[in-house]
Amino acid sequence: MTAIITKPLLKEASFRSSTSQDYGALVYKATKTDDDNGVIDLEIDDNSSSFSIISSSSQDDGGDKNEATKNTISQQILSLALPALVSLAIDPLMTIADTAFVGRYSAPNDPYPLAGLGSAAALLVFSFYVFNFLATATAPLVANRRASSDEAGAIRVGGQALSLAMVLGTVLTLILLTFRTSLLHAMGTSVTGPEADHYGEQFLAVRALAAPAVLLCSASNGILRGYLDTKTPTIILLGSNAINLLLDVILVAQLEMGPLGAGIATTVAEWIAALSFLGVLSGKLPSADGGKIANGESVAPVLELPKWTDIRPLVVASSAVFLRSIVLQVAMSSAAAMAARSTAESDIIASGASSSVAAHQIALQLWLLCSFLCDALATASQALVADGIGRKDAETVRTVSRTVFNWGLGLGLTLSAVLWIGTESNFLVDFFTSDVGTRIELTKLLTIVILAQPLNSFVFAADGVLQGAEEFAYQAKSMALSVLTAFFVFAALEYTPLLIESNDTLVNVWLGLIALQAMRALTSLVKLIEQQGPINLLGRQPSK
Repeated sequence: MTAIITKPLLKEASFRSSTSQDYGALVYKATKTDDDNGVIDLEIDDNSSSFSIISSSSQDDGGDKNEATKNTISQQILSLALPALVSLAIDPLMTIADTAFVGRYSAPNDPYPLAGLGSAAALLVFSFYVFNFLATATAPLVANRRASSDEAGAIRVGGQALSLAMVLGTVLTLILLTFRTSLLHAMGTSVTGPEADHYGEQFLAVRALAAPAVLLCSASNGILRGYLDTKTPTIILLGSNAINLLLDVILVAQLEMGPLGAGIATTVAEWIAALSFLGVLSGKLPSADGGKIANGESVAPVLELPKWTDIRPLVVASSAVFLRSIVLQVAMSSAAAMAARSTAESDIIASGASSSVAAHQIALQLWLLCSFLCDALATASQALVADGIGRKDAETVRTVSRTVFNWGLGLGLTLSAVLWIGTESNFLVDFFTSDVGTRIELTKLLTIVILAQPLNSFVFAADGVLQGAEEFAYQAKSMALSVLTAFFVFAALEYTPLLIESNDTLVNVWLGLIALQAMRALTSLVKLIEQQGPINLLGRQPSK
């Protein structure tokens, strides 16, 4: 028999049990052939002389082997996507819980508490999300140093990330508290009436105090991902979500504190999560697998800033991600502000505007939750595509991409079906609000949210594939073009009444968001099928 080493597989730690501590070992794929043309696939550990048979077949079974490869990739995608799914869904679930409790336990036909919370929540989503580069930048920096056995360097980078999170979080808190009235008016509370403005200020004043905690959680998540630990963040965030839910029951449902109580519940939960992360990183609390980070060493905030030469490549990529996040959040925040200015009539009526904002807030939170679920596939595809490109394995890159898009289509259709059932049974409307005006506005938006899910799933899957190919600059330009398209579509619908029979500003806002996603899908598809591009999804060969 002869053994032929064909290509290295992914890092062992990427897909094997989290109990494995041999993160640096490479696993190689070998093929043995005998005189009967039998083929045996082996895994050979770089750090040992042992090997294991992973498949055995005849060379005539090419179709079976291809099917087995696809199944293996699907398993790898699930192994990465499921933990990410839990982590990504937890944060929007907190806001959904606040939205549901405030909507359900407000006075009958009183849209103002939910309208105020909606405007403040949209502002906070914008403020917190633009700093997601704390996790994006930190994870690879820590991972690179850890993989090169530079534990001291990994710990130092982690400490710098925590310090940066604390500084940025403190500055953000001061800005939100100092300019909260002006910021809320920009989000539309000046139109929804003084009652909604009052509730929005209450919620924002309390939630602003959690800014350092939110950014600490983001940086800590990046550090733990750098140590290949995705289980600990999931457990911590699950626990904080349970605390938020319990406090919502006490403060909103029992004590009837409205948006103020919801703000207190979420702020307390986020600070508990941040302190838990710091406890794990400092070695005072065990991680999810019972161990401690960096062989018992502690990661704590430091005053030293990283060298420019160390972080320059990542800063360039993170800048593109930051710009893309800014552009997207400006679009979403503008949508919330326009929703505040929309009414069922053409006149400015505070109660009508409040119903529009309340309905927009509910629909947006459902939209964001579904988006985070789809984003789990993006997380998986990013890692797998990056590995394939790094190994110059174009076929694997295409197979991973196609598999992710198949999964994305299934997820999108499933989400549409679930939302449709919830809408037809009136469960979603009854769950979130009892206000008549809000219920009417929400019903119109839910149809759009349902129909958009397959499109959303493709957009997020494509995001992950292109991020794995490091097409950050292209994605930033694509997002800018998509937002311009959304504003153009909204303006056309809003100010050209001949295009539609009845002009409804709130519906036009959401049709603009659909246009944004459609342009993102189109521009992503162009790059995905580009013959000279990093993906070349169709596998076209250059013409001779």
